[in-house]
Amino acid sequence: MRILDILYQHKLKEYEERLRQLTDPSIVYVTDLTSCSYKRFYRIHYPHLSFKFEPSLVLGDLVHMGLSTLVTSTGEWRSEVEVRRSFDIDGKRYTLLGRADLVQYSGDKPVHVVEVKTMKESSLSLPLEHHELQLQVYMNLLGVSEGTLLYVAPDTLVEIPVHFRELDLGSMMEETVYMRRAPRYGWECRYCIYRKICPIPRRRQEPRHEAS
Repeated sequence: MRILDILYQHKLKEYEERLRQLTDPSIVYVTDLTSCSYKRFYRIHYPHLSFKFEPSLVLGDLVHMGLSTLVTSTGEWRSEVEVRRSFDIDGKRYTLLGRADLVQYSGDKPVHVVEVKTMKESSLSLPLEHHELQLQVYMNLLGVSEGTLLYVAPDTLVEIPVHFRELDLGSMMEETVYMRRAPRYGWECRYCIYRKICPIPRRRQEPRHEAS
């Protein structure tokens, strides 16, 4: 078996194992809270559009695997730590679900969380807002006061400390479930995999008509 086949099968298996969760309307991912609310709707209804096998994604996986092996060997760190919390929204139960990249423990108590981000290039001003918000969600769920964004790019390897900021996770869940933030950031539509079937980019491109 070629290395390329192994990489593809790994990515496909990971996707297939998550397929039930991807289409479960009671599941809200941490990343759903930090992106356009419509993306969750389209993921639930058209999950196969989200499967991609691209070099940048494979590279990200390999970086995460390597860091996990290296950092967890110290004994005080754990990788891919699942976090979840239930919320009642208008009589329906939803589960906020995510996996923190790296969490440092003191005994059984989490004390520090690290979110790892790989980038093609490092010309952007760091940290990116949605990355920091994602880390803040994990910090709120884990109850830790300190976190780090670790950026890995061909010409950059930088740790950015992030201090705890209390979030209203209940309100963020509601705006995601009811699709009130579409998009959350002005640049999202340009990079969205659902762009071709979503009405939002078309509405944003419509010319303004002056009232008569």
